[in-house]
Amino acid sequence: MSDAIADAKRALRAELRERRQCLSPQAREAAEAGIHAQLDALVAENGARSISCFLSTTAEPGTRSFVADAVARGIRVLLPVTRTDGLLDWAVAGPDGEIAEGMFGLPEPVGELLGPIAVNDVDLLIIPAASVDRTGMRLGWGRGFYDKTLGSMERCPPVYAVVFDSEFVDELPSDELDERVTGVVTPTRTITLAPTRR
Repeated sequence: MSDAIADAKRALRAELRERRQCLSPQAREAAEAGIHAQLDALVAENGARSISCFLSTTAEPGTRSFVADAVARGIRVLLPVTRTDGLLDWAVAGPDGEIAEGMFGLPEPVGELLGPIAVNDVDLLIIPAASVDRTGMRLGWGRGFYDKTLGSMERCPPVYAVVFDSEFVDELPSDELDERVTGVVTPTRTITLAPTRR
């Protein structure tokens, strides 16, 4: 990756992080309700019975009420658990939903760990992002967990990144290690950018 691209990504992440921290509790609450409704519709549209999702931090568009509701409706939800080697393990979300602080202070499920390949069996992936552009290019937070996961999947189901409305942009700096997503979910809309990833 060139220094110019790395610098552009770093600057953009800092700006996005700052913007997220300025959101009011009311704006966060409204965003979570919107994300919940959009994700419910996406799951129904895809006929998904098994999905992967993430447990949102306080700065991210809220996914926790969606995860709890999906589990209650009998959908199998795999939640990511970070590993020191840069890959993700997975755990099945349970109705009690016990959560601990994982690497980098991220909320992670407590339970039996399934290896990285467990995600190969899901019908739909719902992943975090800092921003997504109109070509489906996703800007993550710089650790590469999801780029590695998506890049290693044999048969990749639809992948949707969750962002706030203002984080869906025209163009993002990217390099050859960055993975595109199928679409983007914001509190007000779901946009499919590419019918299939590969």
